[in-house]
This record gives sequence, structure tokens and C-alpha cells, in this order.
Amino acid sequence: MTGNGIRVRFAPSPTGPLHIGGVRTALFNYLFARRHGGKFILRIEDTDQSRFVSGAEEYIIKSLKWCGIAYDEGPDTGGRYAPYRQSERRELYGQFSDRLVEEGFAYYAFDSSDDLEALRKEYEKEGRTFQYDATTRPGLKNSLSLSDQEIQYRLKSGMPYVIRFMMPENTLVEIHDIIRDEVVFNTAQLDDKVLFKSDGWPTYHLANVVDDHLMNISHVIRGEEWLPSLALHVLLYKALGWEREMPLFAHLPLILKPGGQGKLSKRDGDKMGFPVFPIQWTDPVTGEVSPGYREWGYDPEAVVNMLAFLGWNPGTDQEIFTMEELVHEFSLEKVGKSGAHFDPEKAIWYNQQYLRKVPDEDLAGTLMQVLKEKKQEHDPGYVLKVVRLIRDRVSFRKDLWAHSHFFFREPEEYDHQMIGKVWKEDTPQIMAVIKNTIQVAENFTSGELEKMVKSHIEQHNLSPGKVMTPLRLLLVGSGKGPHLFDIMEVLGKKEATRRIQQGLNVLK
Repeated sequence: MTGNGIRVRFAPSPTGPLHIGGVRTALFNYLFARRHGGKFILRIEDTDQSRFVSGAEEYIIKSLKWCGIAYDEGPDTGGRYAPYRQSERRELYGQFSDRLVEEGFAYYAFDSSDDLEALRKEYEKEGRTFQYDATTRPGLKNSLSLSDQEIQYRLKSGMPYVIRFMMPENTLVEIHDIIRDEVVFNTAQLDDKVLFKSDGWPTYHLANVVDDHLMNISHVIRGEEWLPSLALHVLLYKALGWEREMPLFAHLPLILKPGGQGKLSKRDGDKMGFPVFPIQWTDPVTGEVSPGYREWGYDPEAVVNMLAFLGWNPGTDQEIFTMEELVHEFSLEKVGKSGAHFDPEKAIWYNQQYLRKVPDEDLAGTLMQVLKEKKQEHDPGYVLKVVRLIRDRVSFRKDLWAHSHFFFREPEEYDHQMIGKVWKEDTPQIMAVIKNTIQVAENFTSGELEKMVKSHIEQHNLSPGKVMTPLRLLLVGSGKGPHLFDIMEVLGKKEATRRIQQGLNVLK
């Protein structure tokens, strides 16, 4: 389907930080809209005022903007179908719930929460599960079981009530889902959901359907967790006479824990050491700070690329996509039904790939800033050489110092385990000869130094490990770092020979 008739929405509730599962839902809606030349809408579904969290809406907007997921209409941009906060559309919903009652699709229920809780406990004692449905509603306090006189009395006296949808009895509801094909529900297994609460607010179910209709939403692309609500939503469309304009549905697979069952959660991230939020979230109540992908040093394009592959597959071997390429290739038919396991290592790999596209000068600027913070001054040309040597070894910009510190300061200590393995009785003499050998090199380049040292090893019948590893230890202080002779070239003859001698003085 193509054309401007395509309208999709991302409709989060401001009940806390936006999980990456929500970001993926927004991304898939965005890609679908852009692919078909349609519109992508952000709608804030804040009808559940008891769970409203201060700052959550602003966080959602900032997160989407950081990811580069631009919406065409929304609470901060406006649009033809404004307002885009359900709390500002509150007056709309009552007329539709009243209409459903008048036409026999819904009813008033006066049962108190205490009454219903007592019933649930009674059922539990008998090993059964209570639900408000066709089998139980006749014995409960509602407009289907009470007399007209009693109903009017309760309504006029201001007694609290809710409006429930009257689920038809033992009816099969068949719906086509773009991802899951035909989905069938039996209403005998469904309860009479509340559409309008006693506090005067609609529930998600009613507000969602009403707004999708009034905003001309053509496709509802949302998470699998909403699949159980699909039958109710379809029945609401039919009851309100909107069946012909009903959107098409696509329920995305869950993002699962790494290597396990169940939905990915913040607890998994805390336990295994990876972010689950796009940007930093500070809990307004507890003050707890949860760093996001941005604070961990991820490139937003890398995060988007990683999220795209959680449930979607282009059908080729290509794994690195720009946003424009994702738009061109994306289709809901290529989204799988099975849950997608989140892989923290794959997320890091994606960032590595994007970091490799960053110009050397850009990364050198980052490292120069780190050096400035450490009150070290170094020639920009020298820093650029270091960056070119280590850049493929880092996953994040914040790793630059960890992989390069030995270029800017001599070893303060030497790896004790390494000393125990490689420092033998004849090592000091061998290292002293190596120092003298490289000291006379006319061209202090990596290639020339490697030839000289390897020639010495062959002439004296030494094993490479007997020379190379102790030499690295003296220069760096450990067994880490890039190619040994590349390190020596960047350090230069004076500094390299000085470090060898200093190490010999310390380790004699």
C-alpha cells in the first residue's frame, strides 16, 4: 500500500522512561511511514493518571529526537488532528462510551473494588479464576442485572460506576495480522473490560480506538503485549460503526532477555551491565540515575541499526544500514513472529562499525579533550598518529584513553603476572642488546625496526617470545596494545630507548 493515506502512530504512556522496546516500535512505525510516503504521529496516551510520572513525556520526546526518529505530528509540534495528548482530549471520550451503552454494547457496573476483590479470593479458594463476563455479570451489580428504577437511583445519587464493554457470548473473532496472519479469539475466554473509569477517565482501550479512528490511523503497529487486547479493539470498531475504516494491525515480536525467556527488562541491564534506555533517566521519586545508550557512548545511528535487526531481517547479508537505507528496505512482511533475543555484544559491535566511519581528526579531537582534562599537553600531530594506530581497537570514544594512555605517559608499574612468565635470568642482557640495536637505526619506522629485531633474533637463535613480549612489557608496562613496532615508531627513538632502559633499571 502506498500514498498519503498511510498514517501510523507511536502512542506511549508517560509512566516512566522509554524502554528500547518502545524505541523499536517507534522506529518500525517511522520506517513504514517513510517507506510509503505517509505520516508518522506521536500521541501521548496519559489517561491513566494514577501512573503518570513527571518528566516522562519530555523524556520520550528527547529520546526519539536523539535517535533521529522524527514525527510529523505530535504534542510539541501540533498538527491537523491536535491535541495529541489524551488528557487534552478527555471531553471526547464520554460521548462514545455513552453511545455504546445506549446502543447495547456496553453497560454500567456499580460493583466496588472491595466486592470484586472478595469474589476473586472466593474463586481462588475453589481453584478458579474470576472474570467479569457473561457467566458472572447476571449476579453482579450492573445495569444488566438491576431494575431500571435501581439504575436511575444509583446514577442520580452519584454512586461511583464504571462502563464495561459487553463481550458477546461464545463468539469467534477472526482478525488478519500483517505479521501473524490469521488470529482467532473466542470471546468465551475474554472478560468485559472497563471502557470508562469511575474517576471520569477513559481506559486505554476506548481512548486508543477513538483516537485512532478520529486521527485516520491506517495501520496500528505495536508490541506483541497488545495482542490479547486485539479482539476487544476490533469489536469496539464494529460496535461504533467504524469497521470499514478500521486500521490494519501488525503486532511486533517481543525483545527477549539475552539467552533466556521473558521480556527484556531494566533488571537484566543492571545485572549484565548494559543500558535498556535510549538516554539517561533520573527517577523523579527515588533520584536513581539510569544511564542510557547516549551516556554509554553509543552513536544514535548504531542504536537504530541494532534495533532494526531485533525482529526484522532484510533477507540479505547486509547488516550496516543508514536510516535512508532502512527506509528503502523496510517492510512488515520481513518482520518475524518469534521473539528477538537482545545481544549486548552485538550492540557493541554495531557501535564499533559506526565508530570506524568517524574521521581520524574527529577522534583525535576527543582524545585531545581527554588529555586536556588530565592536564597533559601534546602535539596534535602526535595525537593523530596515536588515534590512527588504536582506533580499530576501541568500541566507544570513552575507550580511547584506555587504549592509548601508554603513548602519553611511561609505565608507572609493570604487569606482575607477565613478569613472572617472561622475565628470565638472561632477559636484561637481551633487552640491553635490543636497545643498542634499535638505537643505531637510521629510519626509525615500524618496518625497519621489525626487520632489525627479527634479524637479531635469527642471528642469535632466539625465540620471538623471548624478545618481543619482554620488549612490549618495558615499553607499555603490560602485554596490551597495537603492533609492537608501530608503538615504537610513534614513541620515537629517544622515548623508546629511554623506556627500555628505565624498565631495565626497575626490573633488574
